[in-house]
Amino acid sequence: MLFTFLFNYALFNASLTFKVIFVCIFTNIIIILILNMNTTLIPRDISWLSFNHRVLQEANDKTVPLIERLKFLGIFSNNLDEFFRVRVASIKREEENPLLSNKNHKQAHDLIEQITDRVIELQDLFDKTYINVEKELEQANIFIVNENNLTPEQQQYVRNYFFDKMRMSSVPIMLNSAPNFPYLKDRVIYLAVKLHGVFDPLLPKEQYSIIELPTELFSRFVKLPNIAQREYIILLDDVIRYCLKDIFAIFNYKHIEAYTVKVTRDAELELDNDLSKSYTEKLTSGIKKRKRGKPVRLNYDEEMPKDLLNYLVKKLRMKDENNVIPGGRYHNFRNFMKFPTIGAGTLHYPSLKTLAHPDFIGQTSLLNVIERKDVLLTFPYHNYGYVTDILREAAIDPHVESIKITLYRIAENSSIAYTLLNAIKNGKRVYVVLELQARFDEENNIYWANKLQEVGAIVRFGIPGLKVHSKLFIITKKVNDNYVQIASIGTGNFNENTARVYTDYSLLTANKAITTEVDKVFNFFQINYQTGTYTQLLVAPFYMRNRFVQLIDNEIKAAKANKPASLFFKLNNMEDYGMIQKLYEASNAGVTIKLIVRGICCLVPGIKNQSENITIISIIDQYLEHSRVYCFGNGSKELMYISSADIMSRNLDERTEVACPIVDENIKKEIKTQLDLHWNDNVKARVINYSQANTLVKNKRKKTRSQLAIYAHLQQQLSN
Repeated sequence: MLFTFLFNYALFNASLTFKVIFVCIFTNIIIILILNMNTTLIPRDISWLSFNHRVLQEANDKTVPLIERLKFLGIFSNNLDEFFRVRVASIKREEENPLLSNKNHKQAHDLIEQITDRVIELQDLFDKTYINVEKELEQANIFIVNENNLTPEQQQYVRNYFFDKMRMSSVPIMLNSAPNFPYLKDRVIYLAVKLHGVFDPLLPKEQYSIIELPTELFSRFVKLPNIAQREYIILLDDVIRYCLKDIFAIFNYKHIEAYTVKVTRDAELELDNDLSKSYTEKLTSGIKKRKRGKPVRLNYDEEMPKDLLNYLVKKLRMKDENNVIPGGRYHNFRNFMKFPTIGAGTLHYPSLKTLAHPDFIGQTSLLNVIERKDVLLTFPYHNYGYVTDILREAAIDPHVESIKITLYRIAENSSIAYTLLNAIKNGKRVYVVLELQARFDEENNIYWANKLQEVGAIVRFGIPGLKVHSKLFIITKKVNDNYVQIASIGTGNFNENTARVYTDYSLLTANKAITTEVDKVFNFFQINYQTGTYTQLLVAPFYMRNRFVQLIDNEIKAAKANKPASLFFKLNNMEDYGMIQKLYEASNAGVTIKLIVRGICCLVPGIKNQSENITIISIIDQYLEHSRVYCFGNGSKELMYISSADIMSRNLDERTEVACPIVDENIKKEIKTQLDLHWNDNVKARVINYSQANTLVKNKRKKTRSQLAIYAHLQQQLSN
């Protein structure tokens, strides 16, 4: 009774700060209780590594075009960097200070060891995959050469390239004589150099040096002149290696060797409590501090001499051997995401032309179309230009009074932000809820926050204690004393760059029941003690979790009454232990559960007396699956929501998120068709289970690659 009273008080009467604290405490209690139950779960971080294994499997898949396989190697490497910067760094802090979490020192230490073992295993697979891809590139007349196998003409080209362009930005630091060991930047490639075999008795027998690769100034890949029909690439690392004798010409050493090293640093953002500073000043200061974060990983070439490695480990104060990861000759493969466009067209994914939406063809006013009917945009298949066109129309429409929008990750050269600037100049009230703490995008978000404020936009930097992760805008028009509102509720950021490669939905609607509640969400941002009540939208952190539980309970009741009962979710991540336990309960009751989970999945399907009725697949393909859809059987009247939220504790309890019901039956049918195409995928879909082997789905159905099937389906709509 007391707990029920506190729960109701927290949600409806207490201050926002108390609500957030209460929800976090409640969630931690649930997690502790669940962890003490006899429940099979996969640790979040181990599951994430399994997801990155699926990315690596794409690099290893011979049906994927060769250059794209190199790019998947880059994605794998970039993912792993961020994993160490964020997750491993966090676990290390928990290991050093168990009061930061519910883990004790041993739990955190054991988890670090599990992670290290798995990372080394994946790194070995990565190195073998790269060697195989390199061999296949040679069969396609593309050669990645190093300093040891250059022709005389190529040697001259490399030397000229170095002296003409790189020499002044490739200055070594002599470690033996430097007053202090240099600061090694996060995720930057360095060559650790050993000079030995001295001829000069005045020089030490051995010297160490370090050279930073100037990848901010030059591409990692230097294109060499073609020979006959063959194309050649040399990495910047090897350009410097080839010129080592020139770089160290003043010394008289017989042997000069260089080995790649890379440091990954803790990316935690710490904000000070100085009340005299603005939020943006604190954030800017925190970003600078983060760049000098504590090292959490040292990658090194396993061929490096032990004396040089020990020297570096000592100077970097890397006490834990789990943080020192051996690898191959090259690191920072994230650069391979931008591998040069060379070779035959078959080495790349075919470019799919973005599609028009049938409802917008031949229409001069997109706002008028949306006033008449709901419209669903499916990205990246539909042209993202529709979103900017809608905002541009609103910026110049004399009937439009205001535009309200949430921005989480803004494109660097954002046409959406420029459109908002022009709307202000046209006399529109523009209200922007801008989340500054969008990890690794903070600096760009600060830039646009300042730009928008300069011209008169009202900019709110989120809600204290909550990240604003919902993807919303609402346009308010006044026509003949009547107000009309048009809203966009989406699953992805308002970012035209990521919209080219992320699959997302955007529902455009003038449905008053929905737009009224979207406006309530913006009122919450403006007056953050007004949480409001909602009958259409599911809003986190106050209502979404409870409503999801109620909807799952409805399916459990139906199953127990021998009625049809089903759940079908498409997510990025499934991590929240309370919700997982609820799905286990539903499975045991006989509810049929289908899950499509791209990334983390702590839930284990197919376990007797736990999850026998749950099946999970994951799809990694040309585009990043990013849309979230929640379908509840609800007897014969299926309920469907699209959302910005995953089933993660942070989404349900620590962020403002929105799930929007799909009430238009045609749109509901369209999303269900696309979900079924995903579920029928037997080309890119992989099985998620306890073994985490990530095997491809095998069945006798028609061969279906869901992303291409969805594109063909939407393309067909244009010819109907």
